[in-house]
Amino acid sequence: MIMKTNSVGTFFKKYTMVLALIVVAILFSITTGGKILYPQNINNLISQNGYVFVLAAGMLLCILTGGNIDLAVGSVVCFAGAVGVVLMEAGWNMWLAVLVMLLVGLAIGAFQGFWIAKVYVPPFIATLAGMYAFRGLSNVVLQGYTVTISNQTFLKIFGGGADCYIPDFIGNGTGLNMTCMACGVIIALLFAVLQIRRVSVQKKMGIIQSATGDYIRTAIIAALILWIAWKLASYKGIPTVLIWISLVLLVYNYITTKTAIGRYLYAVGGNEKATALSGVNTRNVFLFAYANMGFLAGLAGILNVARMTNAQPTFGQGYEMDAIAACFIGGASAYGGTGKISGVIIGALLMGLINQGMSIMGIDSNYQRVVKGLVLMLAVMFDVLSKRQKK
Repeated sequence: MIMKTNSVGTFFKKYTMVLALIVVAILFSITTGGKILYPQNINNLISQNGYVFVLAAGMLLCILTGGNIDLAVGSVVCFAGAVGVVLMEAGWNMWLAVLVMLLVGLAIGAFQGFWIAKVYVPPFIATLAGMYAFRGLSNVVLQGYTVTISNQTFLKIFGGGADCYIPDFIGNGTGLNMTCMACGVIIALLFAVLQIRRVSVQKKMGIIQSATGDYIRTAIIAALILWIAWKLASYKGIPTVLIWISLVLLVYNYITTKTAIGRYLYAVGGNEKATALSGVNTRNVFLFAYANMGFLAGLAGILNVARMTNAQPTFGQGYEMDAIAACFIGGASAYGGTGKISGVIIGALLMGLINQGMSIMGIDSNYQRVVKGLVLMLAVMFDVLSKRQKK
């Protein structure tokens, strides 16, 4: 009986945010009369929160180093996007402008990372200075005006406008998007095969005794993938922004789980002194985390101006808070050393679901901020209390 109670407790601790996501989805489905689960709203949930997924993947790496954050990302998103749009409207080649936006983000991240890693300026101060500086520079670049994007190819590739979807290569263009459904089936099958193979290997090695829970989890996630594919296929299919989000999440999941730098990030957050004594240059780990954050802020800037079809001096305000909240709600530790890309996905989806659900219900945006703040506080409290219990 004790073993069963412990296993139930472990399950709830491990999947707290997943269960919270399910509960919130059910709650908003009831309160909105099912509107939040309409295919168009599922599509909007992905498109409107694309920047959160991208920025949160980079923010996770900063948080892993010891609970550190980057307050400048919203301003960098605005500045990088502004530079790229101004260049495109001045006649620059689209791909050259995209490269400049990415390099601008990377350069800013490396610049801030230098002060943090080499001069030992606290991350909070270094990125707070960046937040003010690059917000001001965004205004300078745009001269206080809105600059509209005229390059339709850029908008279609990076997710702005009504036609930014992968064409239906299989179907006849009417009804269900068969290309989207085929992709969903392939991804679900591939995920299931890889997970079953992983569980089988772990069972042979004696790492796990019972694989029932893992098989159930795999079946639920595969079913969820198929459901999302069906919803997207019922509207217009796969939005192009989803391709960019998926690439970022897959690459950073690989970095955090399969590479040496990924292990160093967790090690630095767990015990920086011990990591340094083991021969790792911990300062370079900080530099990597912040340079990487800048690069992803550049990419988020591209996706943001493409979705809005223009650049404005006010873009990016509060983006850093959305990214930070997605990480902590998704299980990243406020002390560093703990967190996963899968958690970032859950956190970003939960934040997006709350935003969209309350918007459909007509709740004032000020109250929406209150709810998001309370959700973030509860997530951090859960992390703090868990750490205290372990001690």
